[in-house]
Parts: sequence; C-alpha cells; structure tokens
Amino acid sequence: VQLVESGGGLVQPGGSLRLSCAASGFTFSSYDMSWVRQAPGKEREGVAATWLGGTTAHVADSVKGRLTISRDNAKNTVALQMNSLKSEDTALYYCVTSAVVAGPPTAAHWGQATQVTVS
Repeated sequence: VQLVESGGGLVQPGGSLRLSCAASGFTFSSYDMSWVRQAPGKEREGVAATWLGGTTAHVADSVKGRLTISRDNAKNTVALQMNSLKSEDTALYYCVTSAVVAGPPTAAHWGQATQVTVS
C-alpha cells in the first residue's frame, strides 16, 4: 500500500491550495478515504472524509465551506481543495484509508504527509 500526498506549500491567508493523494497497491475504490491534519502542538484531527463511492462523509466544522474533498476512482486519487486559507490551517496533512468522521483518527494506512503553511 502506498499513499503519496502532494500539493502542499506556503500560501498567504485567503489563498488556495489543492492537495492530492495518489494511491497504489490496493483496490482504491473499495476504501473510504480521509484527509487528516496535525498542527504543531496539537492532536491529529480528521478534516474531511469521503465514502468509497465519492459521497462526502464528513467535513470538520472548522473547515466547512472552505475545504472540499473529492476522489477519482478511475485515477486512484483523492484531493482536498483548500480555499480561503487561514493561519490555523497550518499543519501536516495526511491521506488515510478510512472515513474519519469522529474521534481520534484511526486508519490502517497513512501517507507521509504534505506540509501546508499559511502565513
């Protein structure tokens, strides 16, 4: 199983980024997927999740209306469109193989993360 995130970087407040996660080594279309983030000094939190068919399962209140999750089962990718970014969105962003809808994020597989810095 391999999950490779990309698209992170440094952006000014109010800006946008699009994160992408390329999955391989498993049947992607059979897995719910999520984006999880960890800010400095804070616990990991589920940001957004999608069911295996593409329906959004969950979006955290802190990002609702600004971050959107999507997936392309034909390309084995899951994306996170991030708009109107705030400094509090600064974190490591992980792609994981589960639908994180509540509580501490748990998943069988995690990517290596991509850094998003809003400053």
